[in-house]
Amino acid sequence: MTDQSLTPTPNDCPLPRRRSDFSTFNEAIDYAARSAKGMNFHDMRGTLERAYTYAEMRDDALAMARRMVASGIGKGDRIALIAETVPEFTALFCACTYVGAWPVPLPLPTTFGGKDSYIDQLGIQLSSSDPKMLLYPPEIAEMAEVAVAKQGCEGSDWASFAEREAPDCVLPEIGPDDICYLQYSSGSTRFPTGVAVTHRALLHNLYGHATTMNIGEGDRGVSWLPFYHDMGLVGCFLSMVGNQVSADYLKTEHFARRPLAWLDLISRNDGNSMSYSPTFGYDICARRISSQSHVADRFDLSRWRLAGNGADMIRPDVMQNFVNAFADAGFKASAFTPSYGLAEATLAVTVMPPGEGIKVELVEEERLSGTRRDLSRPARYRAIVNCGKPLPDMDVEIRGENDDIRGDHQIGKVWCRGPSVMHSYFRNQEATEECLVDGWLDTGDMGYMADGYLFIVGRAKDMIIINGKNHWPQDIEWAVEQLPGFNHGDIAAFALEDDHGEEAPAVLVHCRVSDPEERAKLHSTIKEKVQAVTGMSCVVELVPPRSLPRTSSGKLSRAKAKKLYLAGEIQPLDLAA
Repeated sequence: MTDQSLTPTPNDCPLPRRRSDFSTFNEAIDYAARSAKGMNFHDMRGTLERAYTYAEMRDDALAMARRMVASGIGKGDRIALIAETVPEFTALFCACTYVGAWPVPLPLPTTFGGKDSYIDQLGIQLSSSDPKMLLYPPEIAEMAEVAVAKQGCEGSDWASFAEREAPDCVLPEIGPDDICYLQYSSGSTRFPTGVAVTHRALLHNLYGHATTMNIGEGDRGVSWLPFYHDMGLVGCFLSMVGNQVSADYLKTEHFARRPLAWLDLISRNDGNSMSYSPTFGYDICARRISSQSHVADRFDLSRWRLAGNGADMIRPDVMQNFVNAFADAGFKASAFTPSYGLAEATLAVTVMPPGEGIKVELVEEERLSGTRRDLSRPARYRAIVNCGKPLPDMDVEIRGENDDIRGDHQIGKVWCRGPSVMHSYFRNQEATEECLVDGWLDTGDMGYMADGYLFIVGRAKDMIIINGKNHWPQDIEWAVEQLPGFNHGDIAAFALEDDHGEEAPAVLVHCRVSDPEERAKLHSTIKEKVQAVTGMSCVVELVPPRSLPRTSSGKLSRAKAKKLYLAGEIQPLDLAA
């Protein structure tokens, strides 16, 4: 890699902006490399460590592409990449696309679960994506080599790979309908499903992102989101390249330790900042600043033009707290830009037009759950956030149980159709056919339309999303099943709202233990096991055997289990009994 420079890349340059109107992402890289713009990587305190122009990235990517060809990597091969927020990852990702291989961004180890847990997760995702090679940062060599040995693919840390010969060669022709990359859900461990995204789908989404948000001169990206997450990868890396935008990056673990460094970076930007986060990112900053004063002395958020919200359910109370905390620093509530998307649609499906901010509608909880209200109790309402309008060329429909199209303010399943929709789930034809019907994607989410805007009310899928991270309930259930004395179907996992309106994982477990001391010990063991999987405290309820409901085909019904539990029809066992 090239020598580092401590001068950040500029916001503006003479090269005319093109809003991702390219045939392939490779063309987008080539065009961005003609500008002086690029990516800027910062340390935990927000100090610039490396300015990395798109021209440098392209040169490094082409050299890496030649090394890949010399190593026998060709079109259609998968290359697993540990997605650290460093220049090496970006160059290797682009190298894969030049070769026609499919980069597969995978997560770094987290602080929860330990080394063995990470090796298992990595091994499962390697098995699913079946890569020819895993490239990883030298710091995790020990864990990566164990996972590689289990999978039987080649592995190399990227420093060693960069020392390989890079002889001249002819790179293959890449077309719009070739697969560009494979995206895995960050929370899927035991049952991972890779989303195959073509160059055409990616560029359409990047074009829609730029057009909807009116990306122009002076705009600059700022991000701490991980590159293995679709919002971090597509919204904060690939979009910056495709639309020729300079960007500043913090590593995700650095944001976790010093969240206000994110706002420091935005404050130092002399252009218009574009920065996105799940709700919890805004929440952490508002909580962290609450004990401090004089925010105007430290921060200048007056040029934060687009404060994107996505990746989890948007909570208006948290957004209001953020406004209250940082209004004195110049933050405008109108900068909030809610959106709705999913990896199966590349990223964004709908985006709020810039400047409209957060808008909510109050909806009766019984209407959301589809139940009838007890007239003896007062009505309870939930604030549903407006997630904006569909991207250009993206169609959105709300459908009922019989696929009837619902009218405005009628709740149903959210379907979308457009050039951004995924090609398929990798090597999973059955799952692909279940959610892709005549070009329409069944998102699995519930919502309604009103005057052309989409409102998301919940998830029809069983996905549990905690602090912006996805958790498959099967993974949590499977983890508990590994404890002695449990059978498949003994555990139901889902999300519950706590007293503060925040989501937490809940687990109902069939209990066959009668001794009070042993029962209490089992309860603690399960809590520790679920925390290792999710990274947070959970609600654990021991319930009588055979009390968890099943569908007509005999499958565990999580949705019904949650409903019965909330209604008091599944009574937890007394730990003291």
